Formats: sequence, C-alpha cells, structure tokens
Amino acid sequence: MATTDAKMTPANPILTGAMLIGGAEVRGGNGEVRAVDPRTGQQLEPAYGLGGAAEVDRAAELAWAAFDSYRRTDLDTRAAFLETIATNIESLGDALIDRVQAETGIPAARVVGERARTCNQLRLFASVVREGSWLGARIDPAQPDRTPLPRPDLRQRRIPLGPVAVFGASNFPLAFSVAGGDTASALAAGAPVVVKAHGAHPGTSELVGRAIQAAVRQHGLPEGTFSLLLGHGPGLGTALVRHPRIKAVGFTGSRGGGLALVAAAAARPEPIPVYAEMSSINPVIVLPGALAEKAAELGTGLIGSVTTGVGQLCTSPGLVFLPEGPGFAEFLTAAADAVRAFQAAPMLTAGICAAFTAGVDRLAAVEGVTEVARGGQDDTIAAAGRAGLFVTDGATFLANPTLQEEIFGAVAMVVRVTGATQLREIVERLEGQLTATVHAVPADHEEARQLLPRLELIAGRVLFNGWPTGVEVGHAVVHGGPFPATSDSRTTSVGTLAIERFLRPVSYQDVPAELLPDALAEDNPLGLWRRVDGQLGRH
Repeated sequence: MATTDAKMTPANPILTGAMLIGGAEVRGGNGEVRAVDPRTGQQLEPAYGLGGAAEVDRAAELAWAAFDSYRRTDLDTRAAFLETIATNIESLGDALIDRVQAETGIPAARVVGERARTCNQLRLFASVVREGSWLGARIDPAQPDRTPLPRPDLRQRRIPLGPVAVFGASNFPLAFSVAGGDTASALAAGAPVVVKAHGAHPGTSELVGRAIQAAVRQHGLPEGTFSLLLGHGPGLGTALVRHPRIKAVGFTGSRGGGLALVAAAAARPEPIPVYAEMSSINPVIVLPGALAEKAAELGTGLIGSVTTGVGQLCTSPGLVFLPEGPGFAEFLTAAADAVRAFQAAPMLTAGICAAFTAGVDRLAAVEGVTEVARGGQDDTIAAAGRAGLFVTDGATFLANPTLQEEIFGAVAMVVRVTGATQLREIVERLEGQLTATVHAVPADHEEARQLLPRLELIAGRVLFNGWPTGVEVGHAVVHGGPFPATSDSRTTSVGTLAIERFLRPVSYQDVPAELLPDALAEDNPLGLWRRVDGQLGRH
C-alpha cells in the first residue's frame, strides 16, 4: 500500500482517492473504484484505491491502541471533539454539497438538510456526553452492620465496548454514513471508529472523513480514534467484522448484507453485537372513519411520502391497508393521480435502480395484484426511478408471503380488507417493521385501541395521522424494530438512546475511594444524576 502527502483544507477540498487510516492517507492496491453520477452515468474522478486485509488490520490495531486513551477523555473534551467534527463538516461548504449531488443525484435542498441533520446530531450527542446520565452511575453504599450478612459497597457505571466498525449507507451519504448516527454515538460512548465507506459515494466519504481526521488532530486525540476504509463487496467488510480488535458493528443496508455481517460476527471466537438496520415495508392502516372523511387527502399524502427521496428511505411506506366501503375508490383515484404526476428522478445507483425495476416487475406478475398507475418516465436520466401504485385484496395478500418483501424505491401496494377481523389477521402476519402508521378519527379509536398492542410488538415507532418518512432526531425517537427491520430490536440507530448500543455495565465492589472513577466518586465531581441506594438524584 502507498501513502500520499496531499492535503485538504476547507478552502481547498482536494480529493485524492486515498483511504484515511489513523493520521495517514493510504492508497489501497486491491483494485479501484470510481463514483458514478446516476443522473448522467458519467464516472467521476478520482479513482479510489481499494483496501484489503492489511488495511483492515492496520486500522483495527490503531483503533485498539487508541481505545484506552480515548475512552478516558474527560466529558468536555469528548463533547468538544464531536462539536468540532460538526464545524469542520459545515466548513466544507458547497464543495460537499456539490459532491454529494454528483455521486447520488440527491437534490441540493435535501443535501443541505441532511448536512444540517448530521451536524445537529453530532452536537446533540455532545450535549448528551456532557450531561452524563448515559454513564448509568449507581451506588449501593456499604452496610457493614446489616444482618444476617453485611452489604459491601457496590458501584456501577457503563464503559465502552471497544472499537466499533461502522458501515456507510447508500441512501443517506451524510446522516447514516461516515459521520452519521452510528459514528456519532460510538464516539460519544468513548469508542474509536473504523468506517467502511459506501462504494457509491467515496468522494463524499473522503471529504467527511478528512473533517473527522482533522478534528482528531485538533484535539490531540490518538490517531486511531478514526479511520476510513474502502473495499470491494463483502470481502473487506467481513474481514473488518471478524477482526479481533473490533468489538461492535453498526450497519444500515440490505437484509442480505446485514445478515452476512451478523453471521460473521457470531462465528468469531469472541462473538460481538451487530446493530443492523435492514428491511422494512412500514405498513399504513387507514381505519373506516378516517377513510370516509378524508380519502382524497390521504391518497395524495401517501404518494407524497412514497416518492420522497424517490422512495429510497428506510421508512418509505410500501403497504397500505384500506377497508372496503366509503372512500376506497376516492383514495385510490387520488393516489393514482399523484403517482402519474410524479416524474422519474435519479435513484442512488444503477444497481439500486435495476433492483427496483426488477422488484416492481415481480410484483406486477403476482396473480391477484393489479397495477393502478405508473409515474412518468425520463430516458435522459441514467438511473431513473419511476413511481408505481398497485392494488390487491386481503385474501391475496395473506396467501402470498412474498408480498411482504421490501422493494426499495417509489412503489406502494394498496390492500383492500373486508373488515376488522381480516385486518387483525393480516397484522398478526406482518414481519417486524421500523414503523407502523394508523390513520384514525375519534370514531375509529376503539378499533385503534385493539390494534395498538399488536403494532407495538411489530414496530419500533407507531405513528397516528402522519406519514413515516422523516425521522426526528431526539431523545424519545426509536429508529429500529423487530427482525427483519433490525438484527436487535432492543435499541435504536437514531436518537440519543443509540449511545447505549456501545456500552456495557461494570460493577465495582469495595474499591478504595482514591481508585474509583470520577463518575462513582463519593463527592460526585462530575455533578451527575446518580441512583444512590435506589434514589435518583444529583448526589
């Protein structure tokens, strides 16, 4: 492998085609990849050298060497580091916006919004780090006079698992990528990060990676705190997950890709957790009263959600369950009109576009499924995504489990149900989801009350009278759900709870006061909220 001395500053964002391993710029020797503009099909410069086992080993070993020092950083230093990453990303200015557009076809306005989300969540995790409750400090003071046995002094806090491997997503080149939620939460927890950049946007990844690399230098942190790798297909990713220095994985992508990483992690001599967000069709249930009152509004709103991001969002609604009766035809007409009005737009890659087209063709071939409308086509776009709307009945849906398979793109299927009994049967058969949505008016609330306990069991986020696209980044959000939505339904990949994925509890029994970590010291020097003898307070 070769290194390069090229430098980049915010005013001079030179792309070199290099990986970033610790503080070094390394050009891999295992082939090359170029990004492709999905709007034109044109290859973009520069070519990126791909890494292999040697680069994985170097990055993982540097991360391990950095771990002990980085996890001991004080809370203010770690929070300031996250804030500096955000500032450095913002300072890239239009160079970053332009490169994201060129590599993904995502419109500038959405890129600007995604950049803001990325930087805001970095700053949100900085505030979480400073506040400190994520440390989970608990103290059970000694009771030497307790009978029949004395109680020892027990103190508990959470510490980071170790270096984390993060896989950049195709559909969010900023917010779920190099400096996205997985990286932000892992760094907040005190874990060094090794990112495998997505091959569709290497230039975007290099720009953001350099912003993080610069922040590492600015704060005097060990160089292995962050590395950025590129590699062919599953090979480099699997090697990264199997490396003994890696202790957890964050992934957003396909079900097949996520399950391959779960299997690789489970087969290690020391299995590690994989937090993989994978597959979801995000069902929408419209109850009779809501359908009768606002059928056209709901039909138009559905397609507005389905076509957001050309349907390439994790929470895009792919299934809608409607009762027979008043409003059904009006809903379908409004939705069909909205689909026809949607002009084809660039999908993220030619491969994603081909998979989407094949998925729509398979859906159209299922007996009992009828095409209602297709959106406009644009042959001038290299990877054009054309919206689609289909309809079937509840019996056909129940008889064809393949109708639950995710089609990643702007397509939805309306399922006509015969009544509450069939709807409950359908809901019982649904796989795990990121979201489940209910549209209801007060007259529907009793039926909704019956559905809600089941929806809690299959979805990480239950919405009423809204649409699932658009994920609020905050303290109460859950972006996760039962399999196959994720590989671990107990947590989230968005929001402040995400930090808990990369932590584990440690209990300290009768440790001398001068050896205790600050979070558990008697005088509470960090000013944390702690649970002392079961009582929560700042003591």
